Amino acid sequence: MDFSFIVSEERIKRAYKDGEFDNLPGYGKPLKLEDLSAVPQELRMAYQLLKNNGFSPEGNKLRQEVMTIEDLIRKCENPEEKEQLNQQLGQKLLKYNKLMSSRGGTTNSSIFKNYERKIQNKLL
Repeated sequence: MDFSFIVSEERIKRAYKDGEFDNLPGYGKPLKLEDLSAVPQELRMAYQLLKNNGFSPEGNKLRQEVMTIEDLIRKCENPEEKEQLNQQLGQKLLKYNKLMSSRGGTTNSSIFKNYERKIQNKLL
């Protein structure tokens, strides 16, 4: 056994005996464990870090859909189709903003969208 492991275990046991863990939030309640069995073992830590910082597969999917719709709008020449695409874009942006605000993420995605458009215009 590693020396630091032994020392940390002893400190945890002492703190538990002294009652230092009694007033922690969620004490005595079951842990909310997530099923990460679908995520490969070597990617679980990275997945959890991204999720804890507001990134999620659902958010990424919505972002990709928004970018696809924006590309279609830029290339669309039919005004009726363009209007339908704009409506779809609005719905996707609302979903994305709702998802981000429920997770405590930034809701000012329009600022980032404007910045992204400026960069794309310079590159094109």
